[in-house]
Amino acid sequence: MGESFDARKSDLVRLAQERMQSAIADNTWTKLQKLALTCRILFHMGHDSGLSGQITTRAEAPGTYYTQRLGLGFDEITEWNLLKVDEDLNVLEGDGMANPANRFHSWVYRARPDVNCIIHTHPPYVSALSMLEIPLNLSHMDTCPLYEDCAFLPKWPGIPVGNEEGELIAGALGDKKALMLSHHGQLVACSSIEEACVLAVLFERAARLQLLAMAAGDIKPVDELLAVEAHDWVSTPKRHQAAFAYYARRALRNGHDDCIDAAPPDVSGATDQHTIPIEGGV
Repeated sequence: MGESFDARKSDLVRLAQERMQSAIADNTWTKLQKLALTCRILFHMGHDSGLSGQITTRAEAPGTYYTQRLGLGFDEITEWNLLKVDEDLNVLEGDGMANPANRFHSWVYRARPDVNCIIHTHPPYVSALSMLEIPLNLSHMDTCPLYEDCAFLPKWPGIPVGNEEGELIAGALGDKKALMLSHHGQLVACSSIEEACVLAVLFERAARLQLLAMAAGDIKPVDELLAVEAHDWVSTPKRHQAAFAYYARRALRNGHDDCIDAAPPDVSGATDQHTIPIEGGV
């Protein structure tokens, strides 16, 4: 008993990470199910902005990815109504069309072979902070997974439906996992759907904390070494899987269980998906 009380912190960190490998099971959701769950998680956690915002993940063939259909909100996405598209947004599988603003995703995927999932949303606190044209200030331990991993685009490039916006956004993101876009919203580009979902949720929390702190006084910087330590401690696949699973369970408990349990739509009847109006959103 008490054998670890004389252990160094680095040894305890290593031990905890080793234990996570067996204690936290890999999830069994399919790629499409994880994408649908992410849409519902983000809706449930306040990222809804009508039809604005996109989520994509690489599909099996190079130059293809899955995304939601234009005209459906995040709360309507299921594993059955997602689209597979190519880099030019031609629909390869599914009904309807992709959001034309998805074009910049193709630019990011081309520039970043390590990225497998991109999320772009306009949640309230990120959007409010973006109106001030100031970058995300990460000064709380909870938000350190974004520490030195969040770029800033100081000038709004306009609606991201052109190649110019795609090139600009991909360039501004660089090698980081997140990007604040002035007068617009947030972008996360990560190696997995789980990581992207967790960082998208964290991005909005960080913006909320920043605005609350700014209203009370001057934000004091967090110690750099401690911030980097916290970044590396949380930024592991197992931690992202555990957080994603929690967010998914919470969304499923709150009425979003249809996103992965619903049967495929009957496209031969009155519920034909082609009858859903097409609306805009960036």
